[in-house]
Amino acid sequence: LCGDLQMQVPFPFSLLCLQVIKCKAAVMWEANKPFSIEEVEVAPPKAHEVRIKIVATGICRSDDHVITGGLVMPFPIILGHEAAGVVESVGQGVTSIKPGDKVIPLFVPQCGECNSCLSTKGNLCSKNDLGSGAGLMPDGTTRFTCKGKAIHHFIGTSTFTEYTVVHESAVAKIDSAAPLEKVCLIGCGFSTGYGAAVQTAKVEPGSTCAIFGLGGVGLSVVMGCKAAGASRIIAVDINSDKFAKAKELGATDCVNPKDFKKPIHEVLIEMTGHGVDYSFEVIGRTETMTAALACCQYNYGVSVIVGVPPAAQKITFDPMLLFTGRTWKGSVFGGWKSKDSVPKLVADYMKKKFLLDPLITHTLPFTKINEGFDLLRTGK
Repeated sequence: LCGDLQMQVPFPFSLLCLQVIKCKAAVMWEANKPFSIEEVEVAPPKAHEVRIKIVATGICRSDDHVITGGLVMPFPIILGHEAAGVVESVGQGVTSIKPGDKVIPLFVPQCGECNSCLSTKGNLCSKNDLGSGAGLMPDGTTRFTCKGKAIHHFIGTSTFTEYTVVHESAVAKIDSAAPLEKVCLIGCGFSTGYGAAVQTAKVEPGSTCAIFGLGGVGLSVVMGCKAAGASRIIAVDINSDKFAKAKELGATDCVNPKDFKKPIHEVLIEMTGHGVDYSFEVIGRTETMTAALACCQYNYGVSVIVGVPPAAQKITFDPMLLFTGRTWKGSVFGGWKSKDSVPKLVADYMKKKFLLDPLITHTLPFTKINEGFDLLRTGK
């Protein structure tokens, strides 16, 4: 019926015929419980929204922070924010994306109108849902229901589902030849770490860097420091099993704080003579944030917070650490303007300017998502 009418009516009547999709999703009903694979209903996209068939999604520590309460979000919720997929349908007024396009959802949108989007200095669009944690679409409603209950969205993406709906400002069209099971990492982990080095810190050739935390994001910082020409890249982690991969990706030294009786910042200052030029905290712990600041060169060192800070925790530190000249910075999504930068990063990957394969440790079917989180929590 839609098809016949579409031929006779001079406007896209087919938009009115979009259906609710029933599919599988990993629903988190409450904190500190396993994911439950459920059948959910995904409503059609409204005006300026896009419905995406998710092909591949990564597991990120930020998702786990919600489960443990370190990042406060409303329940029940569909987590996931690092993914790639194919556009299934679009809502009215969507012009930049069409069904069939390969895309990456963006947990940091780019509206192009707010102060951060208009500034060359920032990338954290005011339309983001990181700060408010409302768990809803921009119009204040949800597109997910399960067993008659409304299910919240997660930072505008919700990728632990076979289909999701995002706002047009929170999706980037990418190269149609890109392998989605690889470039999904550009949706968060790789871009966040690599960008923290090359975009936020602007690491210089010949400089010395220290990276605290060698998960996927930390290893991406290592890759960024190497690409920027750093002469010494010190990888720091309490799990020595991470060191071989860190060295493969460019680390020159690997340090386990458990091997020393003195504080790790003192160890790094002794190793370098004066402290590092750039340090990166890629864990999300207040203790390592202050240690990363303290290990910087006292006058011109730059320390970047990349790991999501835990909710309701405060940092106490000696203000002399900053008075002498150090810079303390934060970096969300590597400082990239998302809609502009993600297609370019995918293009660079296709040109083999960087590798993503070393960041992928396991590939699991969607129904084994709880096993995936077990692997994350055990450092594997």
